[in-house]
Amino acid sequence: MTRSGRENPAVLRPLLLDWFTRSQRSLPWRHTHDPYAIWVSEVMLQQTRVAVVLDRYREFLERFPTVQSLARATEAEVLTVWSGLGYYRRARMLHRGAQQVCAEHGGQLPGTFAALLALPGIGPYTASAIASIAFGEPVAAVDGNVERVVLRLVGADAGQGTVLRRVQACADQLLDPDSPGNWNQAMMELGATVCLPRAPHCEACPWIAACATRGEHLTVKRPPMRSVAVAYHWTVRGAGDRQNLLLVQRDQEQTVMAGMWELPEAADHAHDPAQPLLRLRHAIMQMNYEVAIYPGEATLRLPSKRTFRWVTQKQAQALPLTGLARKVMQRLGWLPARKSLVAAPKIKAQKM
Repeated sequence: MTRSGRENPAVLRPLLLDWFTRSQRSLPWRHTHDPYAIWVSEVMLQQTRVAVVLDRYREFLERFPTVQSLARATEAEVLTVWSGLGYYRRARMLHRGAQQVCAEHGGQLPGTFAALLALPGIGPYTASAIASIAFGEPVAAVDGNVERVVLRLVGADAGQGTVLRRVQACADQLLDPDSPGNWNQAMMELGATVCLPRAPHCEACPWIAACATRGEHLTVKRPPMRSVAVAYHWTVRGAGDRQNLLLVQRDQEQTVMAGMWELPEAADHAHDPAQPLLRLRHAIMQMNYEVAIYPGEATLRLPSKRTFRWVTQKQAQALPLTGLARKVMQRLGWLPARKSLVAAPKIKAQKM
């Protein structure tokens, strides 16, 4: 990937850093140099919108303020706090990474790109982001936003394998070695707020004079979202403070949301499809779910070997619920909106 004279790093660096100083969003992870807090933010921000992460980031750090507290927690406790953010493998890897940091690094996150890359769930981008922001190591972090900025700057089309393999090299050349943390955040901020995938705000871009594209360019098409209709039972017994809700646990062998708790599926329900308790939409990865919730009987029969629990509202708050289960409980007024979680009460699991 060649550069023209217009793409001179000595010219581009002060333009971008000045713009970042004036225009950056005030985000909590930008007001700390704690490597652990930066690590948590980078993991949460993977494939998740900033607006969704903001409150959950604060909640997570309140519950697990240090890498040691995260390492001591059970996986179920971590998943409970993570519930609703999706992509639960991120939480599991973060938890395992914290345990490895405590076991092998004395509870201190290692300060180099190479050492960070050896931790569970940390790839080249996350390692670069932590190493540069928390420790000042001059390594360029390339996520989807940075990749788009680089491709547009040099006038290359996304999807060309030979070009994509060289994006990192171009990002390395542009990197400001004297301020790598701010530089990487500025590149990400430019892609997230100005150099958008659709209808970019080129008039606000500090690099408009040097950009070879100045507008949208060819991008790799994302696979279309698929839609599917699903139904679940809402099964309660008791009344008032003694009311219990029936939940079932997903198999530990499942590749998605293993071990999480959800409502019983109503695949063969005999209810009138026009009369559910609730209808809602729920998106996971490339799937759009049209969800219907039907009342279930207290004698509801579940498939054999499914682990189930009758739980109170307080107990449900302390379980690692699927995002859909939590959303349904909130819509039906059974759970409040997200707030500080309580310690997990002891609940006896049973087999159907």
